[in-house]
Amino acid sequence: MAEGFKVDLGALEAAASGITDTLAKMQFKKVSDLDPKKDDIGHGHLADVLEKFCTRWEIGVENLAKDGQAVSQRLNASVKAYREVDGRIVGHLDGTLSRDSGKDPGAK
Repeated sequence: MAEGFKVDLGALEAAASGITDTLAKMQFKKVSDLDPKKDDIGHGHLADVLEKFCTRWEIGVENLAKDGQAVSQRLNASVKAYREVDGRIVGHLDGTLSRDSGKDPGAK
């Protein structure tokens, strides 16, 4: 007989919360904040390359943040779905077990 599986809802919630917390902290840290002035670099071509790199890096970070938000939302939706199903099953079993089924046919 198969043993089934178990879902650790607390771990799913903690993962979603961790992602959300990280994304919240990222709102205050932008790659553009690291972008130095061309005079600080001391070399025009290097400064241009660094500026392009920072622009592409910012786009990548924004895409990762969107993906992270989607993962967090899906984890939270999974927790909600598991809890709803568990609640329905408990309600069904409570109703079944508390129902009067009459006289025990095996009793003498």
